[in-house]
Amino acid sequence: NDTWKINNLEKKGLENSKVYIFDRFGKLLKQINAGGLGWNGTFNGNQASSSDYWFVLELTNGKTVKGHFSLIR
Repeated sequence: NDTWKINNLEKKGLENSKVYIFDRFGKLLKQINAGGLGWNGTFNGNQASSSDYWFVLELTNGKTVKGHFSLIR
């Protein structure tokens, strides 16, 4: 995949949710709309390194979901 995103949120009426992506030190790398194109693995125009990244999904109903994923180049 060329981008990372959470699929099918629009089917559950949550397309206006926000996704925040962090590195292992807790630095915010990207904020995206859940219904948007996703994250292409860059930060300030540079490719992020192959590593684990964490996300927080803030749902429109006030709940949050946390998780992580691995970026492999």
